[in-house]
Amino acid sequence: MIRFLLYLLVFISFTDLFAQLPITSTYAQNLHAATAMIGFIVGAYSLSNLFSNVFAGHFVDRSGPKTVMLLGFLTNAVILFLYAVVTSPVQLLIVRLLNGITAGVITPAAFTYISLANLGRGSGQQMAYSGAAVGLAAISGPAFSGIVSSAHSHEMVYVILAVLMAIGTLLTLLLKPLRPETDAKEAKEKETKTTVKDYLPLLKNKGLLLGFTGAFSLAASQGVLAYMLPLKVRALDMETHISGMLMSVFGIVAIVFFVLPINRVFDRGRNEIILAVGLLLGAFAQTLNGLVATLPLFILSMSIYGIGFAFIFPSMSTLISKYSPAELRGKAFGLFYGFFSIGSFLGSSLTGAFSLTPNQGFINIAIFLVVISCIILFVSKSLAKKTV
Repeated sequence: MIRFLLYLLVFISFTDLFAQLPITSTYAQNLHAATAMIGFIVGAYSLSNLFSNVFAGHFVDRSGPKTVMLLGFLTNAVILFLYAVVTSPVQLLIVRLLNGITAGVITPAAFTYISLANLGRGSGQQMAYSGAAVGLAAISGPAFSGIVSSAHSHEMVYVILAVLMAIGTLLTLLLKPLRPETDAKEAKEKETKTTVKDYLPLLKNKGLLLGFTGAFSLAASQGVLAYMLPLKVRALDMETHISGMLMSVFGIVAIVFFVLPINRVFDRGRNEIILAVGLLLGAFAQTLNGLVATLPLFILSMSIYGIGFAFIFPSMSTLISKYSPAELRGKAFGLFYGFFSIGSFLGSSLTGAFSLTPNQGFINIAIFLVVISCIILFVSKSLAKKTV
């Protein structure tokens, strides 16, 4: 029951993110935002997400993940209602920044809870199931927002998301408080003496750095996809809901890989290698996105992207659990999602700042993913030698 509830909360928290992917850029266009402004609006969520991700890590370790999740869901519900009343690009930008702050505390807390609750139970497989919850959000979120925005309005999408966050608040109340098992005196001292220096060992750990790099790279790819896919679909004179459907395609494929017995590979194989392979698949898919112009080929490219996502997400999450001590797990996941936020912000905002066309954006992010995967493979060899 507790596991199901945790995965449900992960699903709810990521629905906020994925449901906005197909509609944010077009909503900004409807408010007459310029091209560069659209890029910043799309990326603003991730920019503010960065600070709340890292900030949340401290409070997760101090107060426990349940308390942080409660505050996150509650405040996020309030902020999401504000989307329905904005009337200008500047107002939308401000709300996106606030949304990133409130949503940014939920995910590190949720994954810290899952990690601590499943110590010694095969963290790779548990992260795969968590990935399945993310995949469900990737399927239902874009499809839901695409359909509702077409049938009703963008504003209606945000109101429904706000209600969903309120439900998440109530569900979080059912969880029991959970904190890592540490010496009481030591834990109390850490609560009052936590500084920036506490994060330095995490940033010096090569295993964690690979996980952080994977998060940054995947998020940058997602940022470009969120910005460029709806615009390319519109430029090809396809219906608005097509972009949402295509976002859902990669989620469906990812879920299949998450729940099949193949998910055991994340406990038995080297997650560093799996991560690099996933990034290469993502690069191939983004290249196809930049070349294709028909719906069947779009479905093919997004299916390949889904396979890559299924390799990337559990492997990088498992690296965080594997290389971080329990008492610093909250900070580790906070940094992890902080890098995720940086990647998403830069992916969308730089694409907009350089006024790249959708095809140019897809090709450039593909090149970036190839370079990063090669770096990860090189660093993983040195890690393998140290562990032998």
